[in-house]
Amino acid sequence: MQLLHIDSAITGEQSVSRQLTARTVAAWQASHPGTTVQYLDLAAQAPAHLSADALGFRTGQAASTEAQRQENALSEALVSQFLAADVIVVGAPLYNFSIPSQLKAWIDRIAQTGRTFKYTDKGPVGLAGGKTVIVASSRGGVYSASEGGQAMEHQESYLKVIFGFFGITDVRFVRAEGVGMGPDAKAAALASAERDVQASTAVAANQPQVTQVA
Repeated sequence: MQLLHIDSAITGEQSVSRQLTARTVAAWQASHPGTTVQYLDLAAQAPAHLSADALGFRTGQAASTEAQRQENALSEALVSQFLAADVIVVGAPLYNFSIPSQLKAWIDRIAQTGRTFKYTDKGPVGLAGGKTVIVASSRGGVYSASEGGQAMEHQESYLKVIFGFFGITDVRFVRAEGVGMGPDAKAAALASAERDVQASTAVAANQPQVTQVA
């Protein structure tokens, strides 16, 4: 079994989402011996945002410049790494009601027609099914407890949609929210997230642990 461990927080050792992904990966390995791990730090190795030179996988045109060849090679490496993984653990802090731009840049690279999805006469079909995605979600405030909060967040809701678009139905969330609301709230959030870690990584957790969001 191959696990792809992705971090995207820019706050280094202070990052709650990095703490959660580390705990999740360790718990998964403990309950699934023999799992091999690849690590991708998008804050340190962020792919460039899409440009005209990076659109080779969308246009199907062969690269004609060195810049295009480099961009195509990067996109191919990222999508191949993603497709090879059985489990993906994604650290996704809430930045300005959405995900870090580095994580969005990675998603834009792996969203490839014919690789992770295709269009048919009945609409789009995901091609990357059969994987498990565990999203380590961190939030300074509380968004899950009210309709207004759910309407404001485009983090968990977006990730659920995009991975679903790729055909992945087993999307689980390890969530710590309210971490910016004082020491007591942060401690409670981390304790709740630890319970999510155990539920999401246990061998018996063979049903999708999907958090419903607006």
